[in-house]
Amino acid sequence: QVHLVESGGGLVQPGGSLRLSCAASGSIRSLNTMEWYRQEPGKQRELVASIPRVGNIAYADSVKGRFTISRDNDKNTVYLQMNNLKPDDTAVYYCRTFAVEYGRTWAKEYWGQGTQVTVSS
Repeated sequence: QVHLVESGGGLVQPGGSLRLSCAASGSIRSLNTMEWYRQEPGKQRELVASIPRVGNIAYADSVKGRFTISRDNDKNTVYLQMNNLKPDDTAVYYCRTFAVEYGRTWAKEYWGQGTQVTVSS
């Protein structure tokens, strides 16, 4: 089993910054693509950023230039640095990954529990 533990959410004023972390633990052989999603109450979940183990990084247009996704493969952790936050960034942020466990050859999908980000003055 793989567990994703998220941290770093909280309340911040417009223009402020937060750094989200998502640490994967368990019987991990490898982590493939890791992603951040967000969801506002009553709205659909939105892909924010995606980063493969090696390769191209993708961002939603709404966060380009403000958010940066990165990962530490040795720590099995993905980060989301959020700068110049806006009220529209308020949402629950979720970590998603595809992980290969020891003893298996295929990847399975895992989600974090979500962490609240509130941008308000």
